[in-house]
Amino acid sequence: MNQLIFILKGNIVFTPKPDQFVVYDNSYLISCNGIVTQISQTLPDEYKNYEVSDYENKLIIPGFVDLHTHASQFNQRGLGLDLQLLDWLNEYTFKEESRFHDPSYAISVYEAFAEEVIRQGTTRVVIFATIHKESCRLLIEILTRKGIGAYVGKVNMDCNCPESLQEDTDQSLKDTEELIRTWGDNPLVRPIITPRFAPTSSKKLLAGLGKLAEKYKLPVQSHLSENENEIAWVARLFPEQREYHRVYEHYQLFGQTPTLMAHCVHVTDKCVSGIRENGVIAVHCPDSNLNLASGIMPVRKLLDADVQVGLGTDIGAGHSLSMVQALVKAIQVSKVSNDPACGKPLTLAEAFYMATKGGGQFFGKVGSFEPGFACDALVVDPCIAPGAAFTSLEKLQQFVYTGSSENIISRYCNGKKIKISQ
Repeated sequence: MNQLIFILKGNIVFTPKPDQFVVYDNSYLISCNGIVTQISQTLPDEYKNYEVSDYENKLIIPGFVDLHTHASQFNQRGLGLDLQLLDWLNEYTFKEESRFHDPSYAISVYEAFAEEVIRQGTTRVVIFATIHKESCRLLIEILTRKGIGAYVGKVNMDCNCPESLQEDTDQSLKDTEELIRTWGDNPLVRPIITPRFAPTSSKKLLAGLGKLAEKYKLPVQSHLSENENEIAWVARLFPEQREYHRVYEHYQLFGQTPTLMAHCVHVTDKCVSGIRENGVIAVHCPDSNLNLASGIMPVRKLLDADVQVGLGTDIGAGHSLSMVQALVKAIQVSKVSNDPACGKPLTLAEAFYMATKGGGQFFGKVGSFEPGFACDALVVDPCIAPGAAFTSLEKLQQFVYTGSSENIISRYCNGKKIKISQ
């Protein structure tokens, strides 16, 4: 088999560790068949005959990884954000998601969503779709065609929701398994088990989803401890489990296979221990938590407990698909929280790590330029003012805080260029 050699040249910056930026100025990033093999300051002789994409003084950084967002809520960004979670779901989200029974509407929204994901420099994304099997299939096809790495979840809910979205339990499980069988071997975009959250899931549905996750060795995603009213609702519905996280744990949906739990705002010590012991990844979604007045994830408490934390944009409660905005907001809220549990603020290196390698670990070796990692990369022109003498790390800092998607001039996933519509 012919080896596909791919070489980028520029100022390479990434975070192999949470507290450490590594910079290779004027260097070559070399990959074979989409996998990084080495970084070299001079081009090795064996690669002299291969084409080099020379980006000169521009930055080369890992592609961003968004661990939690709702593609079906793309059109409702910015709407209803004076409300809190449960009212917001009923007044806006459930009405919007009901429209996805129409494949033509799903195509229009999902095409626009995917283009914005690309534009913002996200090369890997974990997505909630809706309950609709056909629309979910269309989303998988669109992402695959565009070259975005993703997990896509057909949402499951069979109670405590509007009639237009309430599934028959057996049919919900059947539709989910059909999608798994069809798309489970797709190397780029794969299914993920997705109970919306415990309150809209019967015990039979949760048990069935846990069995599917185990049968097909599939990852799981859901929501955990986002809003105080939500937590109280879960306690009424599942009194035998005593704590929110134990509901998922009881039904084999909490670390038995790789698991993402979004929000984790109001977490007890027992919950934090459960997250850590089960190897669950907590996904920090600062925009949506602020917009819906849910609270602030105690990130430092989770990190100090050896919990892995990633970042998510969580549209439409979040109002932007920009992972740069998400990582900046994560830093900012960590600086203003009055909760002692929040501890010392996040550093830029820590937040950047969460948005790249930290989140990328859910996909395997993703989010870094160490040998053996997928060559997911962004080329960034920070457009520094003439005469400014900034280091590469300072250019990255300025891009993160003052740049936009317009500064991203090229995007790659697995060493393949992702095209963006103009």
